[in-house]
Order: sequence, then C-alpha cells, then structure tokens
Amino acid sequence: MTLVECELSRVIMSETRDHQVLELKERDGERRMPIVIGPFEVWAIHRTINNVPFPRPMTHELFGNVLEALDVRIEKVIINALREGTYYARLILQQNGTTFDIDSRPSDAVALAVQKGAPLFVEEEVLAEASADF
Repeated sequence: MTLVECELSRVIMSETRDHQVLELKERDGERRMPIVIGPFEVWAIHRTINNVPFPRPMTHELFGNVLEALDVRIEKVIINALREGTYYARLILQQNGTTFDIDSRPSDAVALAVQKGAPLFVEEEVLAEASADF
C-alpha cells in the first residue's frame, strides 16, 4: 500500500443541491480528486476552515472533544478504497502507545482531520482512479 499525502484544496458548497463536494489535492503533485459529501459534513468543515464557532458543539466537534478528553490523537486519515463510486476511509488513532484503526466515512474523517490538524492520505490506486475521472 502506497500512501500519497493530500490536502483539502476546495470546499464546493451548493444551496441548490443535496450533495456538496470536497476537493483533495496531492500535496507534492497536481492530481486532484472530488468527494461528494452531505450538507452537514460540508458545513462542519466550512465552519472549521473559516473559524466560525457554533454556540454548542455539533457532532464532529463533539467527537473531536471526546477524543481530546480521552487523550486520543488522530495520527492520520487514509482514504483507502473507491468501490462503485463510494469512497472508504480509515481514522488512525493513537492513545498511550496503542494504535486504533477505525472505519469511517471520508467526510467524517476529513472533518475531524481538519478540526484537529491531522494529515490526510489517499492510497495511490484510489488517487490514480479518482483523478483520472476528474
């Protein structure tokens, strides 16, 4: 498995569509890949990027706060598969020397990575396939 470090390059929000788009870009290259996500996740990511506080924690902030309270660090996010148009991701967590590998929707994983400043990786095969169609 070869991992490619990526970064969130754009958040495309639409008021007229149910789905929104995250665009990830290869950190040391030009390839880009879109990920269609839902409105709640795009708003969580948008608020984090733009440092817009919410009066009470939303689900992503709540989960991030729980991780912090339990002294769990997000080591990285890996988008590891693309099957039938659906992306799959893993949250790699660390707590007191123990690693946890947790299945996640990419939108949730990216929202948490952005919130906590964790690195984003995409498996080479997934990036190659997704960027070819973009």
